Amino acid sequence: MKINVGIIGFGTVGTGTARILIENKEIIREKTGLDIELLKIADLDIERDRGISVPSSVLTTNVMEDILENPDIHIVVELIGGINPAKEFILKAIQNGKHVVTANKALLATNGTEIFKEARTRGVAIGYEASVAGGIPVIKVIKEGLVANRILSIYGIINGTSNYILTRMLEERIEFQDALREAQRLGYAEADPTFDIEGIDTAHKLTLLASLSFGIPLSYDQVYTEGITGITAQDIEFAMELGYKIKLLAIAKAADGEVEIRVHPTMIPENYLISKVDGVLNAVYVMGDAVGETLYYGRGAGDMPTGSAVVSDIVDISKKISSRCNLSEDIQFIGKKTYLRIKPMGEIESKYYFRFTAIDRPGVLSKISGVLGRHKISIAAVIQKGRSIGGAVPLVLLTHRAIESDVQKAIKEIDTLDVVADRTMLIRVEGQED
Repeated sequence: MKINVGIIGFGTVGTGTARILIENKEIIREKTGLDIELLKIADLDIERDRGISVPSSVLTTNVMEDILENPDIHIVVELIGGINPAKEFILKAIQNGKHVVTANKALLATNGTEIFKEARTRGVAIGYEASVAGGIPVIKVIKEGLVANRILSIYGIINGTSNYILTRMLEERIEFQDALREAQRLGYAEADPTFDIEGIDTAHKLTLLASLSFGIPLSYDQVYTEGITGITAQDIEFAMELGYKIKLLAIAKAADGEVEIRVHPTMIPENYLISKVDGVLNAVYVMGDAVGETLYYGRGAGDMPTGSAVVSDIVDISKKISSRCNLSEDIQFIGKKTYLRIKPMGEIESKYYFRFTAIDRPGVLSKISGVLGRHKISIAAVIQKGRSIGGAVPLVLLTHRAIESDVQKAIKEIDTLDVVADRTMLIRVEGQED
């Protein structure tokens, strides 16, 4: 049976996907026995040279007639990104009985419940491997490779732009803005990098991972999200002195009927494998109750790695079409009656790094530690560098485990003290439990 594919969007990922489908067609056939044909590619601009030879008959600007309503197309691949018109295209494809593959994490994180429900109603599949960590097959790992496990925790470096910026800040001892400009110059960051540097892109991806791992509804609006714009070269230095590296980390943990889902800069012990993931590379650590610790590492973006993930979904769905399997069975959260409670950020426990801008005079540490003590926060380590009699100097504290709400109250009180000259910097710390 021939499986016909239509791609909407001929940008970077669309080009990579088309290249793989065309150039590796025989390899795919040899490995799977499937005859997958790229029938149509729709884009507003079909004249620009993408560096790939595509017959003119394949290219179209008419999405509706040539792809969404084309009875010969079995799988629609949405690669335009954004919310609209991507959502309308996907829903129309589903309503017409077509299976869908997408890399659109923002759409699925915010509107996925509607899309998945419609897919289940129509009995079609949604493939979204490419929406998280590019070429790393982490969706397939959780759905298939670790299907026998209760997932206990996930830690992910899943935004290459932020990881590159933090890596350059460490390697060159430069400030955030300088590293961002370098990332933009090299094409690793967009002209408007907000989604990457503010943690939004990571939160979209974590929403999908948490739902898949813990069977909870897509809960983007409940993901605590904090970006890296406040991190300074000074924080990078202090972290290293304490034996840590700073990463923008996606964290999901389940225990006692509750799940944490949060994204923020995190200090991780420098000897951990995930700490060694630098540059634009991604990594996802998954802990299962049976398998234990596992780590998945590779390129998280780009035309060919992401295209590889898209084609993986196309092949999986094509196998199911050929064998007439139940195509929507893996949409776990739909139809469930009970879910894990999503723990509010104020209830989480963590260790913390504080950098105070303290006036250099006697009694400062005792005042600060007194406030921390009243809020049940104990100190694990202290660093003070430099002297500026009567002026401001950095004072760094590392704490034992504390409750977030207590920490926020303490910091609010400390920032009003006459011995503190600026707002306190806070970074959460994972690993090396007390």
